[in-house]
Amino acid sequence: MSILVTRSSMPSLEEYMEEIKPIFESHWMTNVGPIYKKFQRQLMDYLQVPEMSLFVNGHMALEMAIDALGLKDMGGEVITTPYTFVSTTHAITRNGLKPVFCDIKDDDYTIDPEKIESLITDKTVAIIPVHVYGNICNVDAIQKIADKHGLKVSYDAAHAFGVKYKGVGVGNFGDASMFSFHATKVFNTIEGGSIAFKDKAYGTKLHELKNFGIHDSEDVPGVGGNAKLDEFRAAMGICNLKHIEEYIFARQKVAERYNEHLENVPGIKLCKQQQDVSANYAYYPVYFNEKVLGKTRNQVFNELAAHDIHARKYFYPAVNEMRCYKDQYPLNTPIAHDVSMHILTLPMYEGLALEDVDKICDIVLG
Repeated sequence: MSILVTRSSMPSLEEYMEEIKPIFESHWMTNVGPIYKKFQRQLMDYLQVPEMSLFVNGHMALEMAIDALGLKDMGGEVITTPYTFVSTTHAITRNGLKPVFCDIKDDDYTIDPEKIESLITDKTVAIIPVHVYGNICNVDAIQKIADKHGLKVSYDAAHAFGVKYKGVGVGNFGDASMFSFHATKVFNTIEGGSIAFKDKAYGTKLHELKNFGIHDSEDVPGVGGNAKLDEFRAAMGICNLKHIEEYIFARQKVAERYNEHLENVPGIKLCKQQQDVSANYAYYPVYFNEKVLGKTRNQVFNELAAHDIHARKYFYPAVNEMRCYKDQYPLNTPIAHDVSMHILTLPMYEGLALEDVDKICDIVLG
């Protein structure tokens, strides 16, 4: 049987059917219905954030978060990372802004704050950092830079659901934080996403943007799209939220089993647990040094595939090396390039059998 890089977490069919039963009774399927509102309240409580708006997916959430900050009207440059899913950069460019790529740190693969200030110009309007694999950016250093230069900060927290820094939910940092609820994430609503924020006026703008620009039934003050989360997906979120601690605990056990095999192996580098950060075990990234290990990342990838085990070169290539961007921006991010050429994320999900982890590691080390 195939072992995929991830597998969606799901409640029992009976549990989900019970949660969606009111939809069939009311016929209220979308447009911020009662299940949406119930889910929103539960999420705000779990993530410990003061305000939250729900979206059809994480990409639209991020794209509209940028717009709601007023950055689209300002134009200019946004400092971000090339070591991310391409959605992050697309959300910037689709808002008419220019991404400026800052290199990453070689330990946790998040944006390097020591390299941000040298990239700031009179055209810079914001910083959009990315929490990677559940590893958290240096939020303190980034906010200090933003405050000094009068810049907005909007985090791509797609990988960081449920993560806390010094006991504080990660959605509390910056002006906004986007969470993805895609089926492949630690927590899912099948498809979905959200923006966590503090300013209620910002929330009004977000709601208008995701609802055709409509403020009320007779007032449309601006142009918007359609990016609302529906009741069926909200119901899936309510069900999965009940089990999220079980999911994370199971992932932790998988990560610990991997560590038993792969820690301290010459030629293999693993992410270390960050200080003051509660992990969610979203991914299991491994950096392969072929000069020491004796085989490349790609060889390991192919060996696993030959056994019907599907790892992922994630992220590869770096965004500023993708065809849609590489001719537009200078390639001045050597660490991101190096990491993209050597990282493989191994299968990770709460239902992965520990015996299968053993099998995967035997192939990796064989």
